[in-house]
Amino acid sequence: MKKITYIIIASVLLLTSAISAFAEERFQDNWKEKIMSEKIAFLTMEMGITPEEAQVFWPVYNQVDKERDEAIRRVFRSYKAVEDAVAAGKSEKELNKLLDEHLAALKAQGEVEQKAYKDYAKVLPTEKLAKLYVAEEKFRRHHIRKLHGGGSDKTASKR
Repeated sequence: MKKITYIIIASVLLLTSAISAFAEERFQDNWKEKIMSEKIAFLTMEMGITPEEAQVFWPVYNQVDKERDEAIRRVFRSYKAVEDAVAAGKSEKELNKLLDEHLAALKAQGEVEQKAYKDYAKVLPTEKLAKLYVAEEKFRRHHIRKLHGGGSDKTASKR
């Protein structure tokens, strides 16, 4: 009888955690989709992308976005490893290795940005490419202000 009770409890806990994980993943996916939809609309408007440009630009942008995400994750993971090693009092040799990995991740992130610029330059005129970088920064700042409870768009755009 006790064995059956334990099996039932374990099953319920497993099912509950699976449902919770699914719901959290679904929420994150919806959040990312919503932000990306806002970003696409914002960038399109700010850059003045024509329908013809959009057909060739957005596939390139989406690929670059995936590469950026991967590079950023690598930087965060390497930073976390350094942070944990410092907290654990790791040796100088271990810290040097982790710092080298972190610097390599930062360098790789810069290389992703260099490649992105070249890829964009193949599909956008220079003026719109410049507008892309400005618009991405405006979008980023707008969302940072939203997270911090608002603020005027006009004052932030002067910075």
